[in-house]
Amino acid sequence: MSSRDAQLIARDAGVDLVEISANANPPVVKVIDWGKYQYQKMKEQSRAKRKSKSSELKQIRLGLKIGENDLNIKIRKIKEFLDDGNRVKIMLVFRGREMAHKEIGDELAKKIIDLLGSDIIVEGNPQMSGRNLSFSVRRK
Repeated sequence: MSSRDAQLIARDAGVDLVEISANANPPVVKVIDWGKYQYQKMKEQSRAKRKSKSSELKQIRLGLKIGENDLNIKIRKIKEFLDDGNRVKIMLVFRGREMAHKEIGDELAKKIIDLLGSDIIVEGNPQMSGRNLSFSVRRK
């Protein structure tokens, strides 16, 4: 159909002539209400945005003298974050004279990684920054 005929049909119907695919030969157009079309596109985009969850960086802080049960609770919370698709930054906080025993922090970091299981990826080695030993984990 010629573009002139399509424009006349659209004008008679009181709607718009919208170009869908400009690269096609001949170009593809639709006779639709432009406002309704835009509204539907906007709704589709908002639905897609709701469904696609972006990965966040969650943070967990632990002390070196954490008890076994408390550690298990923190591990369970980290696993929940990982199941939701988030990355988790784990910070081991050194207090007072604990700074003299950094090997305790390294041991605790290895224990946490072991407890999280084999389906995680540790992003970089645990690093000291000030009074904190921190590292990030995510799902494979």
